[in-house]
Amino acid sequence: MPWYIYCPTGPAPYNACDPVFYTSVGSFPPSCPNPNNFLCAIQANDTGGNPIFTITLLCEMATAINNRLESTNVKLRPTITC
Repeated sequence: MPWYIYCPTGPAPYNACDPVFYTSVGSFPPSCPNPNNFLCAIQANDTGGNPIFTITLLCEMATAINNRLESTNVKLRPTITC
């Protein structure tokens, strides 16, 4: 599955489920520095170059962000900006 870096642009609030904020970076996870405060990247199946947000992935994203702990398919970074 490809990895997608999350890079929200424009004024907040940002929707982490909007594929427009994601860019495919290939099959290897990107470097995301600590501390683990905000969403950095996700690993997901894709359609037309955009990530597919399954219920399982959304729950994994929420758990990672709420607990500030990375998981198999979710990486975190110290700031909201890329």
